[in-house]
Amino acid sequence: MGKQLLEYVYEHEQKRADKIYLTQPTQGGAVIDYTWKEVVDQARRMAAHLRAQNFEPGSRIAIISKNCAHFVIAELAIWMAGHVTVALYPTINADTAQYVMDHSESCLVFVGKLDEWHHIKPGVSEDIPHIAFPLAPEGHGYETWDDIMARTEPIADNPVPDPESLGILIYTSGSTGKPKGVMHAHGRMAAAAEGMVRELGFTDEDRALSYLPLAHVFERAYLECTSLISGAHIFFAESLDTFVADLKRAHPTVFISVPRLWLKFQLGVFQKMPKKKLDLYMKIPILSGIVKKKILTNLGLDAVRLAGSGSAPIPAELIAWYRSLGLKLLEGYAMSEDFAYSHLSTDEHNEPGYVGVPYAEVKVKISDEGEILIDSPGKMMGYYKLPELTAESFTEDGYFRTGDRGERKEPSGLLKITGRVKEIFKTSKGKYVAPAPIENIINNDPHVELSCVGGTGMPQPFAQLVLAEDLRPKMSDPSVKAEVEEALGNLLKEVNSQVEHHERLQFLAVANDEWSIANGMLTPTMKIRRNAIEDATKDQVEGWYEAGSKVIWA
Repeated sequence: MGKQLLEYVYEHEQKRADKIYLTQPTQGGAVIDYTWKEVVDQARRMAAHLRAQNFEPGSRIAIISKNCAHFVIAELAIWMAGHVTVALYPTINADTAQYVMDHSESCLVFVGKLDEWHHIKPGVSEDIPHIAFPLAPEGHGYETWDDIMARTEPIADNPVPDPESLGILIYTSGSTGKPKGVMHAHGRMAAAAEGMVRELGFTDEDRALSYLPLAHVFERAYLECTSLISGAHIFFAESLDTFVADLKRAHPTVFISVPRLWLKFQLGVFQKMPKKKLDLYMKIPILSGIVKKKILTNLGLDAVRLAGSGSAPIPAELIAWYRSLGLKLLEGYAMSEDFAYSHLSTDEHNEPGYVGVPYAEVKVKISDEGEILIDSPGKMMGYYKLPELTAESFTEDGYFRTGDRGERKEPSGLLKITGRVKEIFKTSKGKYVAPAPIENIINNDPHVELSCVGGTGMPQPFAQLVLAEDLRPKMSDPSVKAEVEEALGNLLKEVNSQVEHHERLQFLAVANDEWSIANGMLTPTMKIRRNAIEDATKDQVEGWYEAGSKVIWA
């Protein structure tokens, strides 16, 4: 077994003591920089405080916070004290918070940077200790991080956890049902993060902006854990309103995002310069280079050497568009259950539409039913308190059943995701339809932000969609609405020309409201909650079919 994450941290404490590790914005545009020496000193002090509570070894300690410097520092302290981190999404409701806190039996909670703590607070028992991060909501009334720092001496030893011991519980965002607690051992997290650092060439010269939720495996693995090994500089975003300024401050060399945000960035470019005009400029040799550089500079991505997309499918055309600008955008594929260590595009194998090739030491098979099976060094220990589900989730030879359908391209091993095993539905004609590939075609249209294909038991499938953000406020203008309706009619024809006869869409239904995390239509990592979207409109579907229109305004 190789080195543990904390061992790398102690090395940085000695060798990079005065190098800035974390940059945290505060209200008003100021920032606080934390060096490695300061980060580890604070972690050691909090570890001493946690030890003094005399919790049982391996106790679960919760963090409820948006991304911030103290999320990382608190996690280091939890590990140093011999305990297990349980991170809760900062957007969850009280019921989900209560479920996770009770299920994990968390004995202490760190309350951090939060927009709506009053919505979460009723789900968190007042009977356990609360510690407030420096950016916690005002008026919280809890013991503060800074007070503990001021009165507590740091631990002097360098504790290293048993590689086989539990390090974190990641409660899946859950597009259906209650969240499951994915158990990850210290050794496997370190092995996966080491593989990422090695394959992606992370160094202490890299800079990254942390804004996707640290409660999710994607950000935790690719930013936090890789930086603990490489020593890369992590910047945090203050808010959605300051995102562009935060991005330009970080001037990242590595930038990881999700398809919805890559699409939003593209739509923002098209708002400033129509696509036809941009396409023309891109064909003019001298002008092309200037335009590409200006676009990437305005996005704050001009220093990016490596860009990644994951968490959900991304249209192949969108990847190709970013690469045409000179941005090395790679798609990856992984899950909470393999600590995000599964597949990634490479310089050699980066065909749009494919999610890349397996990382070193990752083994892949496709079952007879077309399901992707993965055996990864980052493989989970299992689902917390769910031994039967854990057993069902693995094959007899130790491969994890992903629930995704896929195809492999030989000899390269490039993997294409063709949908979810359980998302495939049957029409009244007895034909099976996989929604994801059709949604990818729809989502590539500049008029569309997100889509959801359904039609179980209907003669033909249909798609619900949310209009692009810039179009939604304009729908009160009859002339603009007519133009959009015509464009969507053309999109319907285009989609139906690219799919099999039984997959052709009967109509497109335009959602009245956007799909968001707040209204339960998206997961915290911005994947659609298919069940929630379908449940919200199930009483209208028959009427849509009877209307006979190609574009329905729901």
